[in-house]
Amino acid sequence: MVALSWGFPVIGGTRVKRSARNTTHARVPAAGGSGSATFPSFLPKEVHKIKDPFARMLAQRIQRLPVEIEFSESCIMSSCVKPVVQSNANPVVLLHSFDSSCLEWRCTYPLLEEAGLEVWAVDVLGWGFSDLEVLPPCNAATKRHHLYQLWKSHIKRPMTLVGPSLGGAVAIDFAVNYPEAVKKLVLISPCVYAEGTGLLTKLPRMMAYPVVSLLKSMPIRLSAKFLAFSGLSFSTTLDWTNVGRLHCLLPWWEEATVNYMLSGGYNVVTQIKQVKQRALIIWGERDNIISNKFGKRLHCDLPNSFMHEVSNCGHLPHVEKPDAIAKLITDFARDNWC
Repeated sequence: MVALSWGFPVIGGTRVKRSARNTTHARVPAAGGSGSATFPSFLPKEVHKIKDPFARMLAQRIQRLPVEIEFSESCIMSSCVKPVVQSNANPVVLLHSFDSSCLEWRCTYPLLEEAGLEVWAVDVLGWGFSDLEVLPPCNAATKRHHLYQLWKSHIKRPMTLVGPSLGGAVAIDFAVNYPEAVKKLVLISPCVYAEGTGLLTKLPRMMAYPVVSLLKSMPIRLSAKFLAFSGLSFSTTLDWTNVGRLHCLLPWWEEATVNYMLSGGYNVVTQIKQVKQRALIIWGERDNIISNKFGKRLHCDLPNSFMHEVSNCGHLPHVEKPDAIAKLITDFARDNWC
């Protein structure tokens, strides 16, 4: 269960053979590298080395919005990707998985926008690219409160809340505590049966730092990519690893992650049956990070839910199969679902 809560691979399952061209939308933006793209100044300078065109394009749109929370004397400048156009329809708000950022949605976000949805990609407090120079607590309660204040200040309408992996636990915790803010849930390979960070909470603080530092190490990150995807070239795998660890290079990342680990993390097992919203559960047929048997269990525990398995797909359907996931989210958000 510790492995699940931290997003570490779980032994078992089948690796999914993928190729780089299958994980991106057909309308590819200009390839990057050391080109002339203008990135927000608050992003780590290593963003300029990223080659993935979708990551570069979405990174240029990241901005920080002021969010007031009761745990901090000043506003937290909170990172997200805002929609270009706001509509009267319910917005779609995308969370990310454990120790990740809004760049996780680099392939699917533009497809959702092209479908005409109002889409927000939000960084969960403690991860992503928010300004945490004055660090608030990064436990589940503060993450929940921060998301609510961001919603209350900037989004302001009931939303379709999308949570992949640990983001599914974030979404369920939020929907149960603030039902007025959530119209529907989309849970993608959600990690919702893990009981927090488990034994890691008992580590002395000084021992927690070396454990956390492993999370941003290239060997750990590369091995996770090789487990999740096969058939990728080494250069592509390396580039995707750099995208996934970019937020770890901010100076407060380590302290925020230690804070989260020692706080106990997310434990939403008892909250699942309190969910009142309609939910769409999406699971990769060949997920070898979290077995899809948990998807079937969740479908039973959420009576007002639908389940869809994505064929030939692993733990990150929104990265591996962006066209399919964009269509599923769009149809569910618009009630084109039977």
